[in-house]
Amino acid sequence: MTFFARMPLSPMKVFHNPLHAAHAGRQEMFRGRMVPSHEVPQRLEYVLAELRRRPLGELLEPEVDDAALCRALERVHDAAYLEFLRDAWQAWVALDPDNAGRDALPSVWPLGRPHAFRMDAPTRHFAARLGMHAFDAGTPLTAGTWQAARAGAACALAAAQELLAGARGAFALTRPPGHHAGPDYFGGYCFINNAAVAAQALRDGGCQRIAVLDVDYHHGNGTQTIFYERADVLTLSIHGDPATEYPFFLGFADERGAGPGLGFNHNLPLPRGSDFATWREALRCVLDEVRAFGADALVVPMGLDTFAGDPICGFALRQPDYLEVGAELASAGLPTLFTFEGGYAVAEVGVNAVHVLQGFEQAR
Repeated sequence: MTFFARMPLSPMKVFHNPLHAAHAGRQEMFRGRMVPSHEVPQRLEYVLAELRRRPLGELLEPEVDDAALCRALERVHDAAYLEFLRDAWQAWVALDPDNAGRDALPSVWPLGRPHAFRMDAPTRHFAARLGMHAFDAGTPLTAGTWQAARAGAACALAAAQELLAGARGAFALTRPPGHHAGPDYFGGYCFINNAAVAAQALRDGGCQRIAVLDVDYHHGNGTQTIFYERADVLTLSIHGDPATEYPFFLGFADERGAGPGLGFNHNLPLPRGSDFATWREALRCVLDEVRAFGADALVVPMGLDTFAGDPICGFALRQPDYLEVGAELASAGLPTLFTFEGGYAVAEVGVNAVHVLQGFEQAR
């Protein structure tokens, strides 16, 4: 018996982030070059425009209690990390007043090897602290990053509250994205893990079992890390093989969880160039696992960078395929919460995102 009673179908509510454009990175390090940021405000605006063109339900700004949001963040992220994000921009500018005109990117990192560097070193220099909390140089931290990321988490929390109230679907339309953010680190354009915030809020709201099914081209390393030793949250990810694809150091098929979580993490890495037939077979495989797990709800970090035209990824899904993706996800028969993740073919990302949601709505 699931946590949710069967409720009449109602239109999907979309919670969008009114502060998302406050985070607008100028440049990132990509393959040894400084290039314009791939993760840009226009990504969300194209989705919003498409939702207004063919509406699926209400478009709302999140209204959540601030204290509740603070608690939700601290349920998945370390308090010291959240404090770092909150104060990072002021510390960056204090380091050099000219920094007000450029984004913060890390330039030094402690390797996590035994006896290589002290991970608990009481360093106070901001450049060192930035490196302690970042795992790449492609994620610019800007003047508005904390405000945008926190408001995005509010979207995820509002969407979770909607499911707990009986809705069958909700969408947290926000950026920066979240699935690469871990308990105390950022990277991959992500600072706060919106999918993890939503999954934990569902657990705290009374759900016994949550499945998080990541369909982004890149492995959701942050989500995996947050839930890796837990048996109440099943994490699954279909993504480019980390032997050749970012984030490289996590996402392999032999990562199955640890301790109480052993057997509750499942990665399906696929080779670059995989077509929709191959990808859909993997999706059906992980949906079988979701059913066997007996999940009460499904959280889908919805990356659209599986699209054949994406400039930095390597799968071959076409626009019509995303309607089928939504229908396949609906076949799980679960209350489902979507979070907006990757997708860097900016002009096409709106159609692709709404295709997933439309396919889901029509099939449920």
